[in-house]
Amino acid sequence: MEFSEWEPLYTEILADFDFNRSEDVASARILADLLHGRAGALAGTPANLRSIISGRDVAVCGNAPSLASEINSIMPDQIVIAADGATTVLMANRIIPDVIVTDLDGTIEDIISASEKGSFVVVHAHGDNIPAVRSVVPLLGGRVLGTTQSEPFDDIHNFGGFSDGDRCVFLAKASGAASVMLFGFDYDDPDVNDVKKKKLGWAKRLIEECL
Repeated sequence: MEFSEWEPLYTEILADFDFNRSEDVASARILADLLHGRAGALAGTPANLRSIISGRDVAVCGNAPSLASEINSIMPDQIVIAADGATTVLMANRIIPDVIVTDLDGTIEDIISASEKGSFVVVHAHGDNIPAVRSVVPLLGGRVLGTTQSEPFDDIHNFGGFSDGDRCVFLAKASGAASVMLFGFDYDDPDVNDVKKKKLGWAKRLIEECL
């Protein structure tokens, strides 16, 4: 998705949650500084993602409680993309995600471990996670690519999407996935707070538009 297509949705999200766009930009610039100079095995690019995903069937794993019971339905030949906290559930079931999409509010130790084991980590910068960006990104031992929900620049990208789960779907589609199946998604989870419920509503809307 081009930013010109995404920006109207982003503007609507900013208004709906009373987010500050300038803080999103500030976080993205901090992430860019941290990623600057990573090379070789530590460098992550959209081309790397496409080499993993293009033409492949993809399993996007959200972190709803249902993931634990659905995990056995993931096919061995599917590329596994984990939305943040889903990483912990997958690793507990001996599945190392091919790609992790995270704003760093999952279990950081598991994300770091998966990175060391070969997961490609897509770190998302937004106004609320600057401390995590500063502290966690230097600890990631594998390939890392940075994203923003604001305007992309330099090596900070925007594939579209808002929450970790729907950003996984946008990323998969942008990277040429042959198909996308969802596991561990529950848009009507009753055990979340009002802000999370609103985010799930946005995730449902965005995923339906993307797929």
